[in-house]
Amino acid sequence: MAERTLLTRRGVIIAAGAGALALPAAGPARAANPPEMDAILAGRTPKTTGLTLDIPSIAENGLVVPINIAVDSPMTDASHVKAVHVFATGNPNPLVATFRFTPACGRAAASSRMRLAQTQDVVVLAEMSNNDVLMAKSEVKVTIGGCGG
Repeated sequence: MAERTLLTRRGVIIAAGAGALALPAAGPARAANPPEMDAILAGRTPKTTGLTLDIPSIAENGLVVPINIAVDSPMTDASHVKAVHVFATGNPNPLVATFRFTPACGRAAASSRMRLAQTQDVVVLAEMSNNDVLMAKSEVKVTIGGCGG
């Protein structure tokens, strides 16, 4: 006859505690870039200057998070912003919005509101006419009732 091993309550608690200790101490691993973001980057290394992202670091209501974006550009035929893409990396559909610009716009800036499903990074990519990509990133903590949790 095969021998059966009975698990005691103490044995289960000890095993669960040992499993919890085996988890990495650094916290949850960050997910890779969304595929849409990788397609825009296309192997290019983004520059981190020239793009301003104004978004609150704590959002009391994830349903209406204000966002303001501005790109430093002369907006001439030779040098202008072609598009600005907004990503919320923790949302089920990470691409939130795309704003397209031409030299006729005179200025590359946009304001809107977005929905965030949870605390996450908001990443903005600006595609320039000279094939450069600019990037700005900010973590937004979504709270319930502003409690900071």
